[in-house]
Amino acid sequence: MQDVVIVTGASSGIGAATSRMLGALGACVVVNYHSSRDLAEAVAADVEAAGGRAIAVAADMGNEAEIVRMFEETDAAFGSVTGLVANAGINGPHHRAAHEYDFAETMRIFAVNAAGVLVCCREAIKRMSTKLGGAGGSIVNVSSIGALTGSPGRFIHYAGSKGAVDSMTKGLANEVARDGIRINAIRPGMVNTPIHEKSGQADRVRDFAAKTVLGRAGTPEEVAESIVWLLSDKASFVTGAILDVMGAQR
Repeated sequence: MQDVVIVTGASSGIGAATSRMLGALGACVVVNYHSSRDLAEAVAADVEAAGGRAIAVAADMGNEAEIVRMFEETDAAFGSVTGLVANAGINGPHHRAAHEYDFAETMRIFAVNAAGVLVCCREAIKRMSTKLGGAGGSIVNVSSIGALTGSPGRFIHYAGSKGAVDSMTKGLANEVARDGIRINAIRPGMVNTPIHEKSGQADRVRDFAAKTVLGRAGTPEEVAESIVWLLSDKASFVTGAILDVMGAQR
């Protein structure tokens, strides 16, 4: 059976790298994006050039109806999913001190980074669960080093949303372990992706990377390798795990 994998937030960074690797393995990949249509379609073309099949699907991961529609479009194009990479994530536009947090901004971050992950997992479980007639599958949620550090003085709301991902991953993994579904998460550290520029930190990778244990930032491809491994049968005895992919950064 050909793998069918939804990758959220796949127009750039870790999501794009993961999609391309899955394409090279012959998977059917749903390249989800919110607004970057041209980038997403280019990633989908890369997937097909590598030997897979792909469609680019616009859907806001902070909107339940759009998430449901994304899964329905996947059903129509490729059949039920066998894999999900809940990678989409957003942050605030700049650093905030504790007394400056904005409620609307915080709720939007939690909607995309936490509630959206849970809804994606729900829809995947509906289709994967052997108790519900599915054939099983694997889910990888993308957390962050912020879940460990709390990101003080910068993005505590973002860190909190990723802490929620860690907790939900463990709970969901235990709940569906006998239903043919494995659920894990990864926690990337400093990785060279567009999210830094979007959150007002264009120079963060350059300035901070030298302070890491390895003396450099990670690449999206290095993180993608871990995701693809967790999705695969090579990780068949791994569920409920949260894998740090951060070069010993703390």
